[in-house]
Amino acid sequence: MITCFIRYEIDPFKKEKFADYARAWGQAIPRCGADLIGYFGPHEGSATTAYGLYNIENLAAYEAYRARLAEDPLGRENYEFAKRERFILKEDRIFLKNMSLPHGAFVKP
Repeated sequence: MITCFIRYEIDPFKKEKFADYARAWGQAIPRCGADLIGYFGPHEGSATTAYGLYNIENLAAYEAYRARLAEDPLGRENYEFAKRERFILKEDRIFLKNMSLPHGAFVKP
């Protein structure tokens, strides 16, 4: 299992546009085969940094997922929305492996 971390630099005056974009991926990404962890936008601190994270089996599964996403009606619409509204200024993607597994049980203080 690998995790795709997408770091976005967004226009701070268009945070709501990014939120709409994130909600659309909340529907399209799981439907196309990736385990979405979530999209995260500015709350406190930087007003221009946002993230998207999802798990996928391996890079071959990622390539197949990307092809499905490009053919998905909501996926295509969301790509076009981002291009049209220009709220994403920069996008970087990296694939990481969780090195801390297995985790212990969560203890609530």
